[in-house]
Amino acid sequence: MADPVIPADLLDLLQRVDTPTVCNAIEVAQGKRGFDAYTKGTMQCSAPGQSMVGFARTAKIAGREPPTEDPDVIRARRLDYFRNMAEGPRPAIAVLEDVDFPNCVSAWWGEVHTNVHKGLGLNGALTNGVMRDLGDLAEGFPVVAGSIGPSHAFVHVRELGTPVTVFGMTVKQGDLVHADQHGGLVIPPEVIPDLKAAIEAMWAGEKIILGPAKEPDFDLDKLLAAWRAFEKART
Repeated sequence: MADPVIPADLLDLLQRVDTPTVCNAIEVAQGKRGFDAYTKGTMQCSAPGQSMVGFARTAKIAGREPPTEDPDVIRARRLDYFRNMAEGPRPAIAVLEDVDFPNCVSAWWGEVHTNVHKGLGLNGALTNGVMRDLGDLAEGFPVVAGSIGPSHAFVHVRELGTPVTVFGMTVKQGDLVHADQHGGLVIPPEVIPDLKAAIEAMWAGEKIILGPAKEPDFDLDKLLAAWRAFEKART
């Protein structure tokens, strides 16, 4: 089976817009409210203002307690982890679930791993776990994490390529993910052909309100008139 492809114009747009914009545009494309494949809760972001988009490469980690498996097994699985991250369609994002959540202590994401994953061709990382080395992370490789902490503790890989859960959002390997300082979401495959047009339509609708709202003579009457036009444009 051929790798999935994001149209170049859509990819360029997704790299420039924030995640709330994509959330709203998905509902425009679906023609209804209720899209809920997004993270729920406040997350930490290493690079506010930078968006990342890509096909998920998934794994589960842990680290509060030492692993009980043979060290050779742990070592082999970590190498398999890197093989998994290096494979698959691009662009790609690492999406990791720390199974110790909500009591995560193991910073998988720091200076070394962000540079390694960037070198393997990934665009960033989304995790419910911990990041560290702020200020020394790989440039152009944003990390959206559950927390910030100083130690790697006993961190080790538990699973590769399996579905993961990050702040209430389930991600399967190969899902198309968008994330930024607000959190992350999974883009439904069926909206991809319409997503660029949906973003542009949403922007046009917002201008109906935002234009008058930014004028110095804006008042309630102008709001009501603009809101009627806005509602009409949405139907």
